[in-house]
Amino acid sequence: MTRAVVLLSGGLDSATALAIARGRGDECYTLAFDYGQRHRAELAAARRVSVALGAAAHREMALPIGDFGGSALTDRSIAVPETPSTGIPVTYVPARNTVFLSLALAWAEVIDAGRIVIGVNAVDYSGYPDCRPEFIAAFQALARLATKRGVEGGALVIDAPLVTFSKADIVRRGTELGVDYSLTVSCYQADGDGRACGRCDSCRLRRQGFAAAGVPDPTRYGGRT
Repeated sequence: MTRAVVLLSGGLDSATALAIARGRGDECYTLAFDYGQRHRAELAAARRVSVALGAAAHREMALPIGDFGGSALTDRSIAVPETPSTGIPVTYVPARNTVFLSLALAWAEVIDAGRIVIGVNAVDYSGYPDCRPEFIAAFQALARLATKRGVEGGALVIDAPLVTFSKADIVRRGTELGVDYSLTVSCYQADGDGRACGRCDSCRLRRQGFAAAGVPDPTRYGGRT
């Protein structure tokens, strides 16, 4: 059995990535971050998903990168876009996945995990630079150079199982693996009860994914912060 640290946001993609890791027999240790995001509903969702999918342990870490601002997800003076845009959107949180993976790398070293799992996707996504295969490959190289395990010849894999999946592919795979998507929260501006706005980019991609997969959408809509 391979021990894996799984980055778990509480959303659709990371829940599916966890299910894939559990499905192949990994012993999963889930990690969520309170980084100053607009709402805490996704953190509650991460706890639910971790339990439902049988993680060995779940940790939630305070990481105030939101103090820097610069993103609609951490700065309430910047509105969350509700129509599609071009280029890298204002919901991009600078260096978020780089920081998340670095801390996952630290925990992986402590518990002797051979894999870090991240649910990034570069097909139906918002265009974030730290969700691309090139970024994952670069961090993989860093992990080999920067860790005791890597220097001593041990393998530590940065696994992005969804990176080439469409959102429909993700929904189908998760459904096959028994993911209860009603437990997840993907919305950028969900309310305190986890109800989605139905208008932000994340809601749009999620809704389209369920429709294209032919799977009923269990998302609770009607929230807005």
